[in-house]
Amino acid sequence: MELNNKRKSDLSTVSEDLASLLQSIGTPRKIKKGTFLFQEGEEAAELYLIKSGIFQISKLSLEGKELNMRICKKDDFIGELTLFSDDATYMLSAYALEEGEVHVIQRDALEKNLINDAPLTFEFMKWISTHLRKNQSKIRDLIMNGKKGALYSTIIRISNSYGIKNEKGILLDIHLTNQELAKFCAATRESVNRMLSELKKKNIIDYTSDGKIIIMDLEYLRGEIGCENCSIDICNID
Repeated sequence: MELNNKRKSDLSTVSEDLASLLQSIGTPRKIKKGTFLFQEGEEAAELYLIKSGIFQISKLSLEGKELNMRICKKDDFIGELTLFSDDATYMLSAYALEEGEVHVIQRDALEKNLINDAPLTFEFMKWISTHLRKNQSKIRDLIMNGKKGALYSTIIRISNSYGIKNEKGILLDIHLTNQELAKFCAATRESVNRMLSELKKKNIIDYTSDGKIIIMDLEYLRGEIGCENCSIDICNID
């Protein structure tokens, strides 16, 4: 049974007019697993609507460490933060965790369509604002709660995006290595290993036979970080 509060895709949360516009312009492109769709600092001439596959959105720190910001899937829109920017470059990088396909939208073509439709432009800017708020909340968790709090909040966010109820608790139905989890917390793989082992000893989490995490006590994680019960639109990993 899937969680009732599971985060909806970007495309399903916008108006029919905006969804139709995004799908009517652009061309399909296949993306191989283990390749970058775009990288931070590159000229941002394109935006992308994901049709299949899973993409990791990340940012490099000044020290060269990678911080994961989002995991995006079918019908999510990425590269959107560059819209209506002069000499725009990508603020983040998108890496294919599995083979997929995207709908490539030229940024200038989308801007021309939006600028002639004030209601759609207003809706799109509100949408971008939500994405910025999500990024800010993830950085806030890291700064305010440290690496342990960042890990706990990441697990909660993953449950809101990929959680499925089962007899033991909430299955996180996505394959993420401890190294990948560490990148959401600006932590090392070894420290994440240690924190997850502590949670398992306390029966807060468990694992399936294929290594997926099961949350057995979600309220413990929420209590440890002083969860503010943010809306599902903000508290997710997408």
